[in-house]
Amino acid sequence: MNSESSEDRQIRELWQSQKTEGVRMSVEQIRLSAGKFQRRIGWRNARESGAALVVVLFFAFELTRTDDLLARIGFSLIIAGMSYMVWQLYSRGSWRRLPGDAGLSSCIEFQRRELERQRDLLRSVWRWYLGPMIPGLAVLIVAFARTNPGHLKHFELVITVYALVIAAAFVGIAKLNERAARRLQRQIDQLNELSRQG
Repeated sequence: MNSESSEDRQIRELWQSQKTEGVRMSVEQIRLSAGKFQRRIGWRNARESGAALVVVLFFAFELTRTDDLLARIGFSLIIAGMSYMVWQLYSRGSWRRLPGDAGLSSCIEFQRRELERQRDLLRSVWRWYLGPMIPGLAVLIVAFARTNPGHLKHFELVITVYALVIAAAFVGIAKLNERAARRLQRQIDQLNELSRQG
């Protein structure tokens, strides 16, 4: 038996139909969030640059040790690809500082723009990060195939496995970047919601 009166039902329906306030953030919270994200981006850029430096030094060393023209071209292309990657990382992926005197709406807008830049960088990882490495790796695979002294019984299989491992690693890296871009998009959506509330 339902003992709820008509008046109680109207009050309950009115209460349930109210808009919720949603997430509220202060300027200081946005500044803290921006600072934390800025440090993460800085560490990412430093980590990627350090790894690129190791790769460049290794292939520069290998370049000096070989007389094979095709291998030298492959090593040079990888060095160029890594250099391009680092340049793109810093020119497109460096974090900008939040202005010290910005108000709430300016902070939200600034943070949104920076998140969008990082999201777009991650979404285009094939163009600036993975793609520039492909020519050098392809040339090195061909150079390796040409200089094989014939001591491997199934050389074509070895080359195919090598190429598939590289392709799988590249696809894995791309998927990780896509996932990170989706996380950034969720943060952008939250900031858009804050802007609508303000």
